[in-house]
Amino acid sequence: MRITLLLLFIVAITFIACQSSPVVTAGTSETETSIPALFERQGELAKAVEWPRTKEKVAELRQKIASDPTNIKPRLQIATIYITEARITGEHPYYYPAIDKILDDVIALDANSYEALVLKASVKLSQHKFKEALALANRAKAINPNEAYVYGILVDANVELGNYEEAINASDKMQALKPSLESYSRASYLREIFGDTEGAIDAMRLASQAGLPGSEPQCWSMKTLAELYVNANQLEKAEVEYQKILEMRPSYAFATAGLAKIEEKKKNYDKALQLLNEAAAVMPEYSFYEQMGDIYVLKGETGKAEASYAKVKEMLEEDAASGHLVDLDLAKLYVKMNKLDLAKKHVMNEYALRPNNIDVNKELAWIAFKENDLKRSKELIKVARRTGSKDPELVARAEMINGLRS
Repeated sequence: MRITLLLLFIVAITFIACQSSPVVTAGTSETETSIPALFERQGELAKAVEWPRTKEKVAELRQKIASDPTNIKPRLQIATIYITEARITGEHPYYYPAIDKILDDVIALDANSYEALVLKASVKLSQHKFKEALALANRAKAINPNEAYVYGILVDANVELGNYEEAINASDKMQALKPSLESYSRASYLREIFGDTEGAIDAMRLASQAGLPGSEPQCWSMKTLAELYVNANQLEKAEVEYQKILEMRPSYAFATAGLAKIEEKKKNYDKALQLLNEAAAVMPEYSFYEQMGDIYVLKGETGKAEASYAKVKEMLEEDAASGHLVDLDLAKLYVKMNKLDLAKKHVMNEYALRPNNIDVNKELAWIAFKENDLKRSKELIKVARRTGSKDPELVARAEMINGLRS
């Protein structure tokens, strides 16, 4: 998931950078533009400094489309803005279908639009439709093989499909074409997958240093760096990163949730829950509620844990209804809810699509272990560990499956 979200800010940077200064214009009607409306931000997110400019810019672009419906540039710019808004607000069920429609209209006007193919591939990644993303990225690469960003999509799609060598090749190509926050981020993720924790931290540190101060992409890379510190049990360094993010961008809910993870590790459960409630008030992110459920389990408050997991299920099903493939997320949730039949059903859907992905094999191995199918669980966990990842949960499960930990 982390890598697919990284992709979204790559394209956002690329195309937003081409935009001119916002100009206040009158709004245009839906029928004039055939462009889905901007989703109105709520609460703290509506107070962000960029929100008024975003609304003005979208109004300006809609006016341009109304004046010339064959002009694809403003359509691409709106798609880029909507991708950013999806990241910031978490309103994926609204934005992904909206972006899909805009890009389909562009492709209908120009089937060889490199930008439309790249943007559409990035959205397919976010919807976990990895084979579609890979196919779109390869079409884009054929049009423009010397543009770095398409290789980022190829990295992400190949990672999710379990084609790790192909992902490394694409990452090397991306870095050769353009060393940047985006390419360093991917190098970091691949190093993490192959068990090089310190190398992953070094690369993500470079990524965060390469970002525009206070920008959402920089905050995302700093948050990812903090997660690497948490996994390496370097909690003080992680907290420094999260606090720096919140000083620059107080409404960055993922940083608040990151601080909650640290408090959870310190067994300050009430403080962790308070932080998660603050994060959830900013944006509707299912992982916040899942983390709450995990903490309620640790506190022995079964009823509250079930309520939190039920909320997660509701949100994931809403995502699924909008075209997002969430089987792996649901499988993980149903394991926590001790509904192994449902967990197995959903993870098998993922396994059918990407049998070489280490996360899919990890979850299926865990379900087999819980079903007392030790032979099968050992086979699957061996596949899950073939890259040498030091993911703490993966290592712990492998030790239990192999009888090295009780």
